[in-house]
Amino acid sequence: MATLNPFHLAIPVWDLDQTPAFYETVLGCSLGRSSDAWIDLSLFGHQLVLHQVEGRDQLGLGQSTNPVDGEDIPVPHFGVVLEWDAFAALVSRIQEAGTGFVIAPTTRFEGRAGEQRTCFLRDPSGNCLEFKTFKDPNMLFARDLEKYE
Repeated sequence: MATLNPFHLAIPVWDLDQTPAFYETVLGCSLGRSSDAWIDLSLFGHQLVLHQVEGRDQLGLGQSTNPVDGEDIPVPHFGVVLEWDAFAALVSRIQEAGTGFVIAPTTRFEGRAGEQRTCFLRDPSGNCLEFKTFKDPNMLFARDLEKYE
């Protein structure tokens, strides 16, 4: 795989104490710059910025889902594709922290192009995250002639 540039993502949070602590403690992020209104984090080398908003009603997080391979996938969501061992280590870290999953670690598209391990969880402000891994990283954008459901 080619070397990727880090992405930048800014998300709303209602609690600028509890939410960054989740990212540090549960997900292993490191802190970057901060102000009274936002905090930069390194999420597996990507820049994630948590922006303070007033109250949960201002987050604009719906409860929409989209069916994918027999699961109701929360939309919107974001996350990182990890190496196989890093994914397993993160899942263990999440479980040891007692954090619940929206969708527990599972295998999606088994036996097909793009077969992957994936899991979903929410941060304390309700933002949904997905982490996934591929045994063969070259399958990230692989196509299959059969329709996916």
